Amino acid sequence: MKQDDLAGRLRALQELSGLGVRALARDAGLSSSSLSRYLSGQTVPPWPAVVALCRLVKRDPRPLRPLWERSSNPLPAPPKASRQVQPRPRNDLPRDVPDFTGREEQLAAVLAALDSDRLVAVDGMAGVGKTCLAVHAAHRLATDYPDAQLYVDLHGFTEGREPMDPDSVLRMLLGALDVPSERVPQEGLEQLAACWRAELAGRRAVVVLDNAADADQVRPLLPGAGPSVVLITSRNRLLGLDEVPPVSLDVLSPQDSADLLTRASGADARLSRDPDSAAEVLRLCGHLPLALRLAAARLRHRPGWTIGILAERLAEGTGEFDAAFAMSVRQLDRSQARLFRLLGLLPGGTFDEYVVAALADLPLGSARAMLEDLLDAHLVQQPTADRYRLHDLVHQHARRACAEQDSQTDRERALGRFLDYYVHAAAAADAAMPVLSPGRSPSAGERPAELPQFADKHKALAWLVAEYENMIAAFETAAAVGADIHVCELPRFLRAYFARRCGTTHLNYLFERSLAAAQRLGDPLQLAEAHSDLGFARYNAGRMAEAAAAYEAAERQGDTRSSAELAIRRGYLSWDAGHAEEPLELFRLAAKLYEEADCPTGAAHATASEAWSLLQLGHRDAAAQRAREVLDIPHPDPAWPPTLTARITLGVAIAAEAPEESTGHLHRALALAREDGHMNNEAWTLNCLGVALRQMGRYEEALASHREAFALLDELFEDHWKVRFLNAYAETCRLAGLPDESLQLHRQALEQAPKLGYRHEEALAHQGIATLLDDTDPTAATEHRATAESILGRL
Repeated sequence: MKQDDLAGRLRALQELSGLGVRALARDAGLSSSSLSRYLSGQTVPPWPAVVALCRLVKRDPRPLRPLWERSSNPLPAPPKASRQVQPRPRNDLPRDVPDFTGREEQLAAVLAALDSDRLVAVDGMAGVGKTCLAVHAAHRLATDYPDAQLYVDLHGFTEGREPMDPDSVLRMLLGALDVPSERVPQEGLEQLAACWRAELAGRRAVVVLDNAADADQVRPLLPGAGPSVVLITSRNRLLGLDEVPPVSLDVLSPQDSADLLTRASGADARLSRDPDSAAEVLRLCGHLPLALRLAAARLRHRPGWTIGILAERLAEGTGEFDAAFAMSVRQLDRSQARLFRLLGLLPGGTFDEYVVAALADLPLGSARAMLEDLLDAHLVQQPTADRYRLHDLVHQHARRACAEQDSQTDRERALGRFLDYYVHAAAAADAAMPVLSPGRSPSAGERPAELPQFADKHKALAWLVAEYENMIAAFETAAAVGADIHVCELPRFLRAYFARRCGTTHLNYLFERSLAAAQRLGDPLQLAEAHSDLGFARYNAGRMAEAAAAYEAAERQGDTRSSAELAIRRGYLSWDAGHAEEPLELFRLAAKLYEEADCPTGAAHATASEAWSLLQLGHRDAAAQRAREVLDIPHPDPAWPPTLTARITLGVAIAAEAPEESTGHLHRALALAREDGHMNNEAWTLNCLGVALRQMGRYEEALASHREAFALLDELFEDHWKVRFLNAYAETCRLAGLPDESLQLHRQALEQAPKLGYRHEEALAHQGIATLLDDTDPTAATEHRATAESILGRL
């Protein structure tokens, strides 16, 4: 066991010290009972305890870090669960501090408020320990609230960035509960808040909303009915939340301050030998837990220091916080101090070692080692094994120090590397999970020396989820500093993520700003792709006329490859607008252009789209032949979009002649869509399966498939998707002997299609209604049929 291996290494450290368990525990600032469990392998020690033991015998703790991480997490990460598998409960809580001291009265008040009201707001000045108390209480409650333990930093007081808006927070929280994004409303704060309350109502969850700016930011995040509890922290009293009982924190008492300094530093003997200097340290730290822990870290890592030296160093600072922070920074070497200052340029969320390496222009290994040094100095926090963050106060200090000590040129270069990193890293993730056609390599800035490696699309999606907040912050930063090329390109590499997680509303907003940036740049290729991307976003949002206008603008610029992608996009828009032959011509044009651009993967997309178009025109044999050609193209991802389109097309095309092969292809496509996490594709496949089963005369199975498709569409909160499937569902109902339901569905299609510009579906709705009315109202049937023919004739 890795835990036993770690215990053996700790016992070797004890032998080096020459001390017994009690003496070693005393000098390391640990309890002897805890140390005994660590040495025997009964318990994995917290990382600060390992550091303390190493420092005591003057050994570098970093070689033990991988072994400690494996001991702390002995089981490999579970494979990505499908939608049908119950996910493991989410636990985002930061680590509970091992030296939690005092606050017995306040902790009791927090727990009592949660027991009676399920809500509590902890307020107090910066550094007073609000987060520490809230997280400690949440850990105490975790076993009683097993469904989820969630933590969100609302950034109410993070220098250099706006507080998180409730809309974004609700989307993050719903995502943390593994709520499919298609069930999350796309617009409207009230609808989002209602969805959040509904999800909490049936769960026992504990939620920590840290660092709230004001009552307005928090109010939409509060639960409704149900047992879940919420802890809020803020530097301000949230007077607007009358229903939330407050617990206010003051600085620690002198005794609790002394106890915390002793426990955190492990320097009981040094403090007791010079009580006057110890009292001066407490005064200089303002009895604030954060400042005390930073001061204690310096004392722990400097065994040669007396408490008097610590007091002298603190006195050189300029204030309660800066005294502790600046003193900690002064212990860093030049390169470490530079890295610390540059971290102040980051937007304020969590970050990984890759972006740090890019920001500081360091090798990845050097960045990782320096982060470990900053972690040991309590200047950086590590909420999870591979993510880091700065406390707000530390972030402010780093940001100010960077502005004062680094030249404007150095700051601008570092910020440029930060923006370059996110464009290129997003492009790498996007390449692992393609949407429609292969993406172009980014041209913004320079490619960083080190980028995350994505073994598959699931790893890429997980990275995009973790980094989404930072990428949006990078986009806003690029817009603020006029980095138009980054504003142009970053949203382009988020299309696959948005298709699976965020719907279309926000993507339209990002592409609108990308187009404005492209217009400022005046680059014809960037302008063409920006128009095309905005058109694609408009199309997916059901804004057909705007999509057509954007595509028309994109036609005027662009190279062969972008023209090929535009041809595919225009082909789908043309079909939905009711044109028959034009889509086929556009898909064939796209294939030709991709071949000219030596892009076989793009040509496969075009061929699959051509097969689908042939099927819609009734050319089943030709459609099946083209679909089989696509399926013969090897590709490592079985859910690759051309393969999915080809399987669906082939399944419908051969339904009557080869029902067993047909259902095999369609069920395989359905499994791939589900495994890919793309609910739009899942609904599309289910609808086509219903069509194929109807052609086989298996009406009950067909109806079940259509109904399952519409159950998914009800979760999408994008009703324009339904119009594409209503007429097919209605025809199945008619043949299954459900004329009333069929008529209702055709009329629903007829109501929606003209509003959205889906002329083809409008004509099909008229034809379907005419067929249903032939026996009961022939006059009306004739009128509907004539209208359908008129629409098709005009097209």
